[in-house]
Amino acid sequence: MNSTDDTSDGITDYYTVCSLSAVFALIAVTLSCMILILVRRTKPRLHTVRHLLMCNTCIASSLYCIIQAINYTFLIFLPWETSDTGCRWRGFLSYMTLCGVTYSFLIQAISRLFICIFAVKYRWLTTFKVHYTLIGTQWFFSIFFSLPSIITKDIYFRPNALCWVPLNNKIHVSYTYIAYYIIPALCIFIIYIFIYYRFKKMTNNAEMLIGTVNNDKRNLELLRNIVILLFIYLAGGVPTVLFLLTSYKILYLIGIVTISLTVAIEKLCTILLDRELRQTTRNLLIRGMRVIPIDNVQIARRHENLTHLRRTVIQTLPNNKNILTE
Repeated sequence: MNSTDDTSDGITDYYTVCSLSAVFALIAVTLSCMILILVRRTKPRLHTVRHLLMCNTCIASSLYCIIQAINYTFLIFLPWETSDTGCRWRGFLSYMTLCGVTYSFLIQAISRLFICIFAVKYRWLTTFKVHYTLIGTQWFFSIFFSLPSIITKDIYFRPNALCWVPLNNKIHVSYTYIAYYIIPALCIFIIYIFIYYRFKKMTNNAEMLIGTVNNDKRNLELLRNIVILLFIYLAGGVPTVLFLLTSYKILYLIGIVTISLTVAIEKLCTILLDRELRQTTRNLLIRGMRVIPIDNVQIARRHENLTHLRRTVIQTLPNNKNILTE
């Protein structure tokens, strides 16, 4: 989780760090928008509940990157804005969007659980209506879990510091790590283990249909991709955790960059790991790079010249017939 200490450091330390973080945030937002556009325009191949939840994660990631860019703007370019209330709201939005990203991965795992385990008996769990409800529930809990940052006065304006919970507030810092990281990651891991052992049990049953086993294998692969993307995202917080243990400021500055960097990497891996999205992107790139061979161009020109010549001959034939009859 992003946290800062109470020491007032020079603003110059943030120039390079925030600039790099903003660049990676821009890349992440661009990739997220590209995924949203691809899913929106590719019908019906990408119009599935899985890609709906994927788009929800892209929206959450984009909002997080935008809020972080706003925080950097206030830190570097608007130092005269010293309102504690404004700082508290910026901190609340940062935590809310961060929580929204982690819990968006959790509802993707819950969706896989519905499809793998309960789809046969409860078909309605795989409908779009249920998944829209999941998205609404995710954002409700994201707002609810982030309320302590706006209700309490733990976040306040500090010169040359981002609007996060100070390290000296151990209870609030521990709460943010548990609520925003540990709980969703642990739930996703439990769901993955449960589906994995169920798949192993089914493969050992000789009476199971091959198609059913293949479907569960595919669902297990999709859930594995969710775990990979989540841990890529969580890896961005490793320098911050090390900073909490060692208090080395360089680790804190690195953590500001790595969070935006891992969000960008996670978006790129989303395209690479999703089979349908990867194939759609590749087809668009191939279509855009397609060049007509020179031989085909020459053949087309010859055909056009011959067609023009035939039209000219046909137009002159009636005149020749009139001459003969005279």
